[in-house]
Amino acid sequence: MISGRILVVDDEPQIHRFLAPALSAAGFTPLRAERGEEALRLVAGNAPDLVLLDLGLPDMDGQEVLRRLRDFSAVPVIILSAREREAEKIAALDAGADDYVEKPFALGELLARIRTALRRQGQPAAAPVLELAGLRLDADKAWLDGAALALTKREQALLLLLARNAGRVLTHRQILTALWGPAHTEDVAYLRVYIGQLRRKLGEDFAARLKTEPGVGYRLEG
Repeated sequence: MISGRILVVDDEPQIHRFLAPALSAAGFTPLRAERGEEALRLVAGNAPDLVLLDLGLPDMDGQEVLRRLRDFSAVPVIILSAREREAEKIAALDAGADDYVEKPFALGELLARIRTALRRQGQPAAAPVLELAGLRLDADKAWLDGAALALTKREQALLLLLARNAGRVLTHRQILTALWGPAHTEDVAYLRVYIGQLRRKLGEDFAARLKTEPGVGYRLEG
């Protein structure tokens, strides 16, 4: 059973009243912060295993909290926010958030995303072979249910990037920068072509795990 300390950063008391018992029942230890400065102190002093961060805090914007947190910690961060603008999501993910969940959210989905982020945090940074729901791949080859996949080098690199970040939303900019370089961060249509090709080669069942986050990017379910 996955466990750990979860820091909930939100200035709404009802969020804490809802999440604290739910997290405890799921085997986690909830920590509480209502302001950005308090959250930064708790991360520095208590080393939580994951942070649930609201963007609308009374003393500073959650985006600033995230930027300052990333200066000293790699703790997984899941954004919880009622802000629906695509630009907000993209900015948070580009700044180092591991995932983004809109309020109101389903508790089961949030707990699943927490477990995924914690599993990913515990994995070796560069495992030679990744395994995911019947998929096995390394830097050069991929197999699905034991059958080799005929992928181009670019498709292989794309699938490996998604698999290494399974459960995490990767923005268009993050993917394009990682695979094509910073000069291609606006080539979203080009990326869609490769995603389409990859889905066809993966087959309908596994391709269903490759989720499109509209206007943001892509997520491979863990």
